Amino acid sequence: MAIAAATAAALSSLSSSSSPSRLFLRTPRALTPRTPRRPRPFSVKALSAPALTQDDLKKLAADKAVEYVRSGMVLGLGTGSTAAFVVAKLGELLKAGQLKDIVGVPTSKRTEEQARGLGIPLSVLDDHPRIDLAIDGADEVDPDLNLVKGRGGALLREKMVEAASKEFVVVADETKLVDGLGGSGLAMPVEIVQFCWKYNLVRLKELFNEEGCEAKLRLNEDGKPYVTDNSNYIVDLYFKTPIKDGPAAGKEISSLEGVVEHGLFLNMATAVIIAGKTGVDVKTK
Repeated sequence: MAIAAATAAALSSLSSSSSPSRLFLRTPRALTPRTPRRPRPFSVKALSAPALTQDDLKKLAADKAVEYVRSGMVLGLGTGSTAAFVVAKLGELLKAGQLKDIVGVPTSKRTEEQARGLGIPLSVLDDHPRIDLAIDGADEVDPDLNLVKGRGGALLREKMVEAASKEFVVVADETKLVDGLGGSGLAMPVEIVQFCWKYNLVRLKELFNEEGCEAKLRLNEDGKPYVTDNSNYIVDLYFKTPIKDGPAAGKEISSLEGVVEHGLFLNMATAVIIAGKTGVDVKTK
């Protein structure tokens, strides 16, 4: 009876305790389910491709044109910003061993310096009068693949080299496309001898009065006449309306005494590679 009474007293004491929860084991912290965290808000910004610059487009066209090149070819190397990308790519392929035994015939001193610096073997028309392929840029391209060239000042050498080529591939960006030659409103160059240049400037302007032509002697930044690699001057013709008959215009310009060459490259291009924002397009006749 004494034991039963003691047990009952102990239970009574525990039941009256202020902390009844101590009768139970605590659930381990690791097993306690956690209230899931609300995910932090986030946003995804649409990433748009960077717009292609004019130099990007020129490089795209140049890379495509170099696909025409094969080892062992004699190549006409053009002049200008687009042609410089072609020469640079040729230098890369030579260095990597992907092209071998090519020979370049440069169309200007500027191109010659660039090609020589890249290790491209060079020659001249006297030693290679038959060229496999010429690649060059253009200032204007019409729907018949006729061209205006020479705003870089190398039109005489360009025309000589490209006329001697079995194939002439032109590289350009879409801004060079025109409905008719002279249609861009930019210069159509004519190379003339220095002797009595004003006399020929006036005669060139009078040839194209109907097209509202303006004729200007090309000047350097210092205000002195620009001199070509062949020691000639350049008269730049600016047309308000496109030239109506390219072959007839070229013939009339060439008939003037003192004219060395003009920038109309007619029926010469075998393919024109145009780089635009939607891709590269190859036009052939």
